[in-house]
Amino acid sequence: MPEVVPPPFLFRFTLPVRRCDGLPKRGKRLLDLSAEFALPDLSELRGVRPFGEVRAAWNDDGLGFSVLVRGKKHPPAAEERMPTMPDGVQLWIDTRNTQTIHRASRYCHHFCFAPVGGGSNGEQPFGTQLHIAQAREPTSLAAKGSLLVNAESLFDGYRLEIWLRREQLQGFDPAADREAGTPTKLGFFYEIRDSELGDQTLTVDASFPFAYDPSLWSTLELS
Repeated sequence: MPEVVPPPFLFRFTLPVRRCDGLPKRGKRLLDLSAEFALPDLSELRGVRPFGEVRAAWNDDGLGFSVLVRGKKHPPAAEERMPTMPDGVQLWIDTRNTQTIHRASRYCHHFCFAPVGGGSNGEQPFGTQLHIAQAREPTSLAAKGSLLVNAESLFDGYRLEIWLRREQLQGFDPAADREAGTPTKLGFFYEIRDSELGDQTLTVDASFPFAYDPSLWSTLELS
């Protein structure tokens, strides 16, 4: 009998994110995060074998993600003019973690990143921020070219490193949360899209409207 409700839909997940000062780094690697920064993989709850690994870190200046994709037979392909198409990763972040709303607030953000498709030759990594469909109120978008992103080509995939500055995340203020004695919690969802390997999401798949419904996102707790 087919599943009526996929298992991840039945739970609300809170994922710990470790602090790492000194980010972003200078030089070739923006983050260079070790395995202890890896987020738990939840896609296996749906019986899906993951092809990507996501690591995350934070400090008072921003929030970083490292995405490792393995198992490809061909180089990644992407175009900046179509940022939601494969190959690449999309991130949704709600700095208020308001999981009772079904339409995005001004604290909700949608970012797209890809290892290629940017620059004058189309071979550079790029990042862009998009408005969220059906949002209750708009959020200001990061200026074109202002998102920090770095890509490393591997023989069977790629590594993408991303740094989001505090000012690019409206409402992100861990220092103020500490003073108030409140842990910083963020609503969070990701989707890795790949032209060969398919799609990998944090929890539910595209049959649910995670692209604009924050109630479907999980929580990152900054520790």
